[in-house]
Amino acid sequence: MVCASEKDQYQQWLAQINQVCGSFAGRPLTGEFFGELESTWTGNLKLSTVTASGVNLFRTRQEIKTSNDAWFYTVFQIEGEAGLEQDDRQIVLNSGDITLIDASRPCSIYWPEKSRQISLLLPRQILEQHFRFQEVSCAQKLSRTLPTVQLSYRLLQESMSNPALSETESEAALEAMVCLLRPVLQQRDSMQPRKERQFTQVLTLIDDHIQAEHLRPEWIASESGMSVRSLYRMFAEKGLVVAQYIKNRRLDLCAQMLRGTRDDEKLAGIGYSWGFTDHSHFSTAFKQRFGISPGEYRKRHR
Repeated sequence: MVCASEKDQYQQWLAQINQVCGSFAGRPLTGEFFGELESTWTGNLKLSTVTASGVNLFRTRQEIKTSNDAWFYTVFQIEGEAGLEQDDRQIVLNSGDITLIDASRPCSIYWPEKSRQISLLLPRQILEQHFRFQEVSCAQKLSRTLPTVQLSYRLLQESMSNPALSETESEAALEAMVCLLRPVLQQRDSMQPRKERQFTQVLTLIDDHIQAEHLRPEWIASESGMSVRSLYRMFAEKGLVVAQYIKNRRLDLCAQMLRGTRDDEKLAGIGYSWGFTDHSHFSTAFKQRFGISPGEYRKRHR
C-alpha cells in the first residue's frame, strides 16, 4: 500500500518520466517506492539516469501512439537489478549488463528493489543503416563479461564526462556505440532463411542502382523474379514501404556526401546526383529525415 506522501512522489516521478523519456504507464509494486530521474544532453546524446524501487513502468500500444517511437533505448544497468520484458523475452539485468529496447513496441521494466540504470537514446535511422533492416535482438541480456559491452561502458563514461562534445562528435559516438553492439545484437543464423536471403539481395540490387531513374518497384520486382505484390509484401513484413525505403536510402547517401563536400558545391547538384530532380522536394525530404536543411547539415559536419 502506497501512503499519501509516497503516492505524490510517485505521481511526480511518473510525470517526469513521461516528459523526458516518452509516454509510459506505471504501477506500484510491493515494498517502498523510490524514484529519481536525471536527464542530460551532450550534443546529440540524450541520456536519462533512472534510480527506482517498488515500481513497474510499461508501454502499451496506447502509450506508443502518443509518443515518439523513432528510438531504441540502450539500457546500461549501473547498480542493482532490473527486470525487462519485450515481445516474448524476459530478462534480469545485473550491474554492468546492457540491453536494447525498441520504443515502437510494447515493453515493461520492473524495479522490485532499488537499482540505477542509464538509458541512451539511439535514433532508429542509425540502426537501420547499420543493420539494413535485419532483425535486431531486443530485450537480450548482453553480459558485462563481453568485451564489446565493456568497451560500450567506457564509451558511455567518456561521453558523459565530456559535456562539451559537439553535435558531430556526439553523433560519431552514437555511430560507434552501434558498431560496438552490432555483433551481439544482430540475430545471425548459420543459414539465412530463403526469404531473408532474397530480401538482402533486393537491398543490394537497390544499392547497385540507387542513382538510376528506372529504380521503381516494377523494375525491382522484375529483376528479382517476383511480382510487385510480393515485393510490397516482403517490405511490409519489415514495416517498410518500397518507395519510402528508396527515398531514405538516397537521403542517407546525400548526407554522407554532404559530410565531405566543399561549400562551393551546389546543394541542388548533390540532390540531383542521387535522384532528386526537384531541389525544393530534396530540401523538404532531407529536413524531415534529419531535422535540419542540407545546407545546415553540411555546416555542422565540416
